[in-house]
Amino acid sequence: MPFLRKQGHGHILQVSSIGGVAAFGGLGLYHASKWGLEGFSEALSGEVAPYGIKVTIIEPGGFTTDWGGSSSVHAKPMSEYDHIRSLRTERFATVKYGDPVASSAAILKVVDSNNPPLRLILGEFGTKLLPQVYEQRLKTWEEWKDVSIAADGE
Repeated sequence: MPFLRKQGHGHILQVSSIGGVAAFGGLGLYHASKWGLEGFSEALSGEVAPYGIKVTIIEPGGFTTDWGGSSSVHAKPMSEYDHIRSLRTERFATVKYGDPVASSAAILKVVDSNNPPLRLILGEFGTKLLPQVYEQRLKTWEEWKDVSIAADGE
């Protein structure tokens, strides 16, 4: 950071996931790490902007990598959560997975941009899922708005 501040510009890319915006049962620890990274990166963006430094959070969906395969560590499955694993398997059975090589071109477009986004969704699955997630959140917040405002007191 001292180097970027001194030169008066830079661009930090943080690799998160759509799992940093939406959470799926059975992946709580993964989501906790991604949500933490998202919050940190958003705060960092505001802190370094006066120095000409940009921050972009890369939010890929599923990709044709070994993310959940032999390269990952799995807890011993508990039968109590079989239904969660089944739902997740069902949900992701028809997902179109992204191509890591094609993603590099998309990321380079962001790097070369004069006005890069704070968040960049990668892959079709995320571009379909995340708007639905935000719409549901907005709907819930609106439904509970009176309760939220009441917390201010008189």
